[in-house]
Amino acid sequence: MLKRAGGITRRTVLQSASVVLAAPAAVRGVVAADPIKIGMPCAVTGAAGSVGTQMRRACEFWAKQVNTKGGLLGGRQIQLLFEDTGGNPATCVRKAQEMVERDGVRILTAIVASNEALATVPKLAEWDAIFVSGDNGDGRLTGESLVPNFFRPNVSGPMGTRVVALWLRDSPLKAFYGIGMDYAWGHNSMDVFEQEVKKSGRTFLGAVYSPIGTKDFSTYITKIRQSGADGVYLVLSGDDYNAFLTQAKQYRLGDKMQMLTEIADELVLQATGDASLGLIGSSRYPNSLDNPKSKEFVAAWKAEYGKEPWMFEGDQYQSCMVLQAGIEKAGSVETAKLRAALEGLQIDSIKGPITIRACDHQGEQPGFAVKVEKGPDGKPRPNVIASYPASKVTPACKQMTYTD
Repeated sequence: MLKRAGGITRRTVLQSASVVLAAPAAVRGVVAADPIKIGMPCAVTGAAGSVGTQMRRACEFWAKQVNTKGGLLGGRQIQLLFEDTGGNPATCVRKAQEMVERDGVRILTAIVASNEALATVPKLAEWDAIFVSGDNGDGRLTGESLVPNFFRPNVSGPMGTRVVALWLRDSPLKAFYGIGMDYAWGHNSMDVFEQEVKKSGRTFLGAVYSPIGTKDFSTYITKIRQSGADGVYLVLSGDDYNAFLTQAKQYRLGDKMQMLTEIADELVLQATGDASLGLIGSSRYPNSLDNPKSKEFVAAWKAEYGKEPWMFEGDQYQSCMVLQAGIEKAGSVETAKLRAALEGLQIDSIKGPITIRACDHQGEQPGFAVKVEKGPDGKPRPNVIASYPASKVTPACKQMTYTD
């Protein structure tokens, strides 16, 4: 058993120091004295663990890149402090607060679930901390629940849903049903999908919501099959997503209707194999993008891990790049200065140009519709079938819905 010394476990010290020690020996003297601490209260166990693992890996990859090049702000190294939240909002708040009070953390990222983020953001002012999202989808985070110290460079749930809705406008599908995870993100994205479907003159037949951690989807699949829909929209992630797709194949759901998804997560596609083929949805980051930043990122990632980066890895990495640009622009990690620098920030990211809007701290960026098909290696992969500009994908300031 690990012993705590002043509230810090040996494991925490080792995890926190791991990225710092990857820095060149010439700069380690500066590292120990004054690192830039970034807290990661990140779910790597539980239903969202597969997503959190990708996000953590992206942060570690980014930090290693920065540290190897000499750090930020004249040689300060990035020090990542990690705690597993298990996807529990109360645990997330508690562990984030421990990082702030115990370790002096003033920057947070890699919080996985939207309900964890919604529980955390009211505390940011008290903590004098900045939270840069790398995954959180609930539209309220840049809408009714927006706080000054929260920023979302990643794609929101409404933006992912909007991509699917734009693609559907040119499809022959007329009637839709939905299934979402029964928490903030699932309901928020399904509400946007329903509005988009009705706005385009199609029929929304209804939706069901499954508790996080559901393993048996048979009753849900039966209800979906009996709905008479042409398409079913999935707002699922992690282990729940795996279980649904595997069982949907057994029930031949894809033969009866088109399966649509907000997120085409490569880890889920690999885990479910042929059960994912034919899915149409959005990708927050398709690694096949033909731009210099993306190609450079993919090449470096493959050199490090021997594979291409996946969607959540790319989206979190982009958020880290935005954070880095904000720190460099501010010339500081003081909360007020960093907040001012992030507002209105523009960078050329791995997905193309991105602007962090000053009005609601949402990252304006392009959207990508994908279809899951077999790649050259015989494994399923999301192939881009349509791209949409940021002006079409990003909702109006502090909004979760679209007028056109």
